[in-house]
Amino acid sequence: MNHNEITTFLNDNNVDAAWITTPLNIFYLTGYLSEPHERLFSLLITKDGEETLFCPKMEVEEAKNAGFKGNIVGYLDTESAFDLIEQRDYATFAIEAEHLSVKRLREVEQAFNVQQIEDIDQVLKDVRNVKTDEEIELLHEAAKYADLAIQAGVEKLAEGVTEIEVLNHIETTMKQHGISKMSFDTMVLFGDHAAAPHGTPGDRQLKNNEFVLFDLGVIYKGYCSDITRTVAFGTPTDKAKEIYNIVLEANKQAISIIKPGAKISECDKVARDIISNAGFGEYFPHRLGHGLGLSVHEFPDISSANKDEFKPGMVLTVEPGIYVPGVAGVRIEDDIVVTEDGHRILTGYQK
Repeated sequence: MNHNEITTFLNDNNVDAAWITTPLNIFYLTGYLSEPHERLFSLLITKDGEETLFCPKMEVEEAKNAGFKGNIVGYLDTESAFDLIEQRDYATFAIEAEHLSVKRLREVEQAFNVQQIEDIDQVLKDVRNVKTDEEIELLHEAAKYADLAIQAGVEKLAEGVTEIEVLNHIETTMKQHGISKMSFDTMVLFGDHAAAPHGTPGDRQLKNNEFVLFDLGVIYKGYCSDITRTVAFGTPTDKAKEIYNIVLEANKQAISIIKPGAKISECDKVARDIISNAGFGEYFPHRLGHGLGLSVHEFPDISSANKDEFKPGMVLTVEPGIYVPGVAGVRIEDDIVVTEDGHRILTGYQK
């Protein structure tokens, strides 16, 4: 990976070193993915470009095999990683303020004789925000598997089946296709049960003539997809169908304005205005979407609060919804990549 942006930031701001601690950011920069739990796992990058990975000793070979070429400090569970390195002072030090615990920060300040702390969170978000062609290809593959997962869920629908049974069928089907991990807990919600935007699947049985809400995604070679489809089982009520058509219109119109230079806040506004003008504004309680990449929720935030513009290479979700207690919950979500002259929709399952 190209680390120029980080060393440029360090030099431009006269910062001696950066301490990267989010596992996905370390993966992005080194090619090595680890879930460290409570153990220390971090990447030190100095302003002259030297890199040192701190990880448990048992992971050192894996990190090398992943292609990391920098220094590696592997420590035993009975050791402190900081005791294994020669004392170096970094007076000004950049950290991921949104991730590093106070306890770890104190250890780092002492180990490196740090005098001043800076934040590097936004630099990392900006670097990951614009995807390469290779990343977009992986995200497209992840989206195709999400389409397949929806298809598996739809095929399992039958009167009396439970949400959990359908969910299990989806995830078993994915494993049969070589997908070992979903990008978040799969959601299958029937009828009025879907009126909670983040409901929990249970033993609710499917009745005829109601909607089924699927919200799911997979991880493909580290990259996430995230799709929502609301599917009719039988013939839902006229009120439920009216809600569906409004959400579908909001989804399509919001996507239609996505192109380089368009305002992110405007995308949210287009969808929200359609839903509000139809009289359901209070039933759309969340932002329109979010960035998508190595993490299923990442920068940027697709909401009225984001004054930024779309840039080529951004990948995001558009997922308007209306949730009316006791009636229905409808959400329709697609994964979109911003192209040089417009956009491309990565998710393909029919709406």
